[in-house]
Amino acid sequence: MYSFRDPSKSRKPGARGLMLALALCAAGAVQAQGTGKYPGLGRDATPKEVAAWDIDVRPDFKGLPKGAGSVERGMDVWEAKCASCHGVFGESNEVFSPLIGGTTADDIKTGHVARLKDPGFPGRTTFMKVPTISTVWDYINRAMPWNAPKSLSADEVYAVTAYLLNLAGVVPESFTLTDQNMAEVQQKMPNRNGMTTAHALWPGPEFGKNAKPDVLVKACMSNCLPDPKVRSALPEHARNNHGNLADQNRLVGAQRGIQTAAESKGEPAAAAPAAAAVPQALLDKNGCTACHAQQQKIVGPAFADIAKKHAGKADYLSERIRSGSSGVWGNIPMPAQTLSADDAQTLARWLAEGAAQ
Repeated sequence: MYSFRDPSKSRKPGARGLMLALALCAAGAVQAQGTGKYPGLGRDATPKEVAAWDIDVRPDFKGLPKGAGSVERGMDVWEAKCASCHGVFGESNEVFSPLIGGTTADDIKTGHVARLKDPGFPGRTTFMKVPTISTVWDYINRAMPWNAPKSLSADEVYAVTAYLLNLAGVVPESFTLTDQNMAEVQQKMPNRNGMTTAHALWPGPEFGKNAKPDVLVKACMSNCLPDPKVRSALPEHARNNHGNLADQNRLVGAQRGIQTAAESKGEPAAAAPAAAAVPQALLDKNGCTACHAQQQKIVGPAFADIAKKHAGKADYLSERIRSGSSGVWGNIPMPAQTLSADDAQTLARWLAEGAAQ
């Protein structure tokens, strides 16, 4: 039977002391929660939680971890994990803007990229614009590769950065980038002198004591132009005459084709076959929606198009998801994915059964 004796009279040694200690701990926890700016709400982040988020690297190199990576090592990492999207030499322009190109030896000497002011030069690469090497290192470390961000070690990030610096003509092939010599490399960045703080967008004495941010502009409310009106459009017989124009333009950049397919006019699309429920959690968890949409091509084909092309081929799709694929939907390959076999099979079955929303 249960006993309801007074705990203070317990025969077990230390029972009363144990209960007193627990009471004191509970009181201390309540008191700790009530000492902040918002009493009783939240807690301080642990050192490990702070360290997991505090990984940014500033232009003064604060936050840069110790490490080293050679150009040669960087080429190996690049070809294995980066070239599928950015090209072997950082020149990819099918989806992402080129990283390398447009800089010269004179730019490295002056710190100003001359072609940024040349209206005849066709594009703007990353190394034409970025003024600080810390920005390149930090972005690679936090966000690359896009399908597995933060998976590169510090040494691999140093190596990939060194490889890009070599492609840009900043360092030789024999160079090894380290946390100790990155400040020296900064003095060779092609556009290091191209950044200005004269805009006064941020407060602080380092931008001038009397600087005022440009946030006081008054809207012009006189002599306003009339609202634009569409005065020309494709005639009905010409719509989609040469295929959907939106599918014939790059999705990156200012030029985008108009939707001329039947769905753009409000006509219902063909009903998809019955399918399993959409595995949205898996799609989000594995970053599938970064390159695929339900009905529209982004980087890769639409889920609906995959479902039509490979209907009933769950095993085939599962293998392609895990091992990667190239040449089926164009020149842009899909890297191999790291999800489990069960997750891949779930996604593949959803696609094979119609990819219903």
